[in-house]
Amino acid sequence: MLQLNIDCEGPITQNDNAFELCEKFIPNGDRFFSIVSKYDDFLADVERRKGYKAGDTLKLVLPFLKAYGVTDHIMEEFAHETLLMLPGTEIMLSEINKMLPSFIISTSYKPYLEALCEATGFPLENVYCTEVSLDSYELTPQEGPHLRKIAKEITSMQMLYWPEDVKGREELPPEHKATIERLDQIFWHEISGMKIGRILEEVNPIGGKEKAKAVKESLTRTGLGIEDVAYAGDSITDVQALELVDKGGGIAISFNGNRYAIKAARWAVLSPNTLVVAGLCKLFIEKGKDILERLPLDEAGRIDKEALGQEIKALGISTDISSGLHELLNRDEFCIYKVSASEEKDLIDRSEKMRKSVRGHGIGDLG
Repeated sequence: MLQLNIDCEGPITQNDNAFELCEKFIPNGDRFFSIVSKYDDFLADVERRKGYKAGDTLKLVLPFLKAYGVTDHIMEEFAHETLLMLPGTEIMLSEINKMLPSFIISTSYKPYLEALCEATGFPLENVYCTEVSLDSYELTPQEGPHLRKIAKEITSMQMLYWPEDVKGREELPPEHKATIERLDQIFWHEISGMKIGRILEEVNPIGGKEKAKAVKESLTRTGLGIEDVAYAGDSITDVQALELVDKGGGIAISFNGNRYAIKAARWAVLSPNTLVVAGLCKLFIEKGKDILERLPLDEAGRIDKEALGQEIKALGISTDISSGLHELLNRDEFCIYKVSASEEKDLIDRSEKMRKSVRGHGIGDLG
């Protein structure tokens, strides 16, 4: 028996809902979100600050969305209007629900996941995501203008950057260290001291350790073990879930992942179409979860597509999936790598290129 746990934004949809909300409602909101997201990456991956986890960007931006007039109703309408699924998503979600227990584990806000479930028929009770209600929080008359002023300040900051081997803020260039320290002051002193500041304490984004926790909670519902999980994710918020599954003997898959997801996964899928998820699930069920291990690799660590095609051809799958997978196998950009057998830098470059091709550079550059 097998179950699937899958991230939403990346493996299922092309959106980054929080990024797009900021882009729409905050002046220069794309840059604003990107800077806060890089700050999130630094706290979670470099500094590894106690009590902070990857994906907490989604609570850090909430006071600013509130200051620019975003309400629960606006979030719900925006999710429905902007929802953009990867090719093959509706068929894939329908098919995996017939094959095996399936759960979506997403850092995204609940209104966005509700829009996805409404559009695809995926059961909302099988979704783990970030609960939030902006209408439950108040801004004082002084806080709104002050937050809008801070948002302008953040967008004027230099984009954060650091080499991969940096271990802490003391190793950063002075200007980046100063930016981190100013953002610390903004979020953990100025905003925390406001009435709206309780939103930072009460909203708990489903990222990092919370995604790993959600995997464990889903297992209590299915009665399966961690070795029975196939997990697909694409970003820094998926690292702990991917590591949990890989170390537990399950199947850890990066789907058009960035460097964080690649380093935590066993397999890296590069694909413009999400039907491959359904095809892989069917392979695991009928041929065993070690089927990919048994397929030949080329010198770059890629699974031989002809051998993969032969295995897929022998499966009893729907015409919609089989025809879609046949087309996909004939596309040069589609491939599956064994991470440990690949040149890591080259694989990361290829996967991130696919990520940006599918989702756009603004979203694809995010951690």
